[in-house]
Amino acid sequence: MDLLTCKNLKLGYENITLTEDLSFSVEKGDYLCIVGENGAGKSTLMRTLLRLQKPLGGTIEYNDDLTASKIGYLPQQTIVQKDFPASVYEVVLSGCQNSLGLHLFYSKEAKKRAMDNMARLGISDLAKWCYRDLSGGQQQRVLLARALCATEKLLLLDEPVAGLDPLVTNEMYELIDKLNSEGITVIMISHDIACSVKYAKHVLHIGNEFFFGTVEDYRKSPAGSKYLEGGGHHH
Repeated sequence: MDLLTCKNLKLGYENITLTEDLSFSVEKGDYLCIVGENGAGKSTLMRTLLRLQKPLGGTIEYNDDLTASKIGYLPQQTIVQKDFPASVYEVVLSGCQNSLGLHLFYSKEAKKRAMDNMARLGISDLAKWCYRDLSGGQQQRVLLARALCATEKLLLLDEPVAGLDPLVTNEMYELIDKLNSEGITVIMISHDIACSVKYAKHVLHIGNEFFFGTVEDYRKSPAGSKYLEGGGHHH
């Protein structure tokens, strides 16, 4: 079953079109990797899926009661976030905000969900730590736990391993793969094409070339073979 379907999307800003004729769908339990050159519109696509930005044309259909608040989002790391003066527990718990409704206080269920997701990502022992004192890899786990508090359906991850060392990068990929195998749908932007195709089920390549399909077909496609032979590192 498709969680979301995009038809002939045109993305960009008032008079700048970044990409157009974008049609693809994401099934429940899918793991879609979005790749392409810088400036091709990858982050814009993600913002559009989150309804933070309107498409210039085309449609996005959401199924299975998937409102924007049921999407967990891990944005690109910014310096501001890195300096966030809150405890790990507070950051994770803030992911439950969407389910607060009109209540100003977090419910027992929300608190339990925060604890469960910290346990799931192996950061329970960091609960009282200040977020800004953590390593980059730990911070990403915290933000991932926060995103999981928002949803059990769909995670949108924008360059989740940017700036992490190889070992931590690998752990992060393994973790995302594990969540996907537990039934959570993953859409991830990545510049590390070689690594992404190791884990993903489908690839959406936008930019100078367009491709949407399975990882196997991507390897055989002109876009895929070109990028993968180049080592996959295209910043």
